[in-house]
Amino acid sequence: MNLPKVIAELVTAQNNFDSVAYAKCFSETAVVYDEGKTHKGRKEIECWIADANERYQATMQPISFEEKETESVLKAEASGKFDGSPIVLSYHLEIADELIWSLEITG
Repeated sequence: MNLPKVIAELVTAQNNFDSVAYAKCFSETAVVYDEGKTHKGRKEIECWIADANERYQATMQPISFEEKETESVLKAEASGKFDGSPIVLSYHLEIADELIWSLEITG
């Protein structure tokens, strides 16, 4: 599957549980929506994913990627230490200047 560079880097960072590299895929003012919470800015995103990595130890395997006008959607199988694992999640992304500006994760 041909993924944009920043998405490939995001997947690699997630699968290596590297919260610093994961956060560097985002703009300084990016916003992440996950599990009913909002995380604003690269530092909050780094803290959020570090906590999620510790709790869930989730890895992701991309299934499909679709680019739309203002949003891209990555579907990936997530496996880890959580009920229902593995599950397919949708990552709704806004990408500009080769960085993620917005991410919403849905089931």
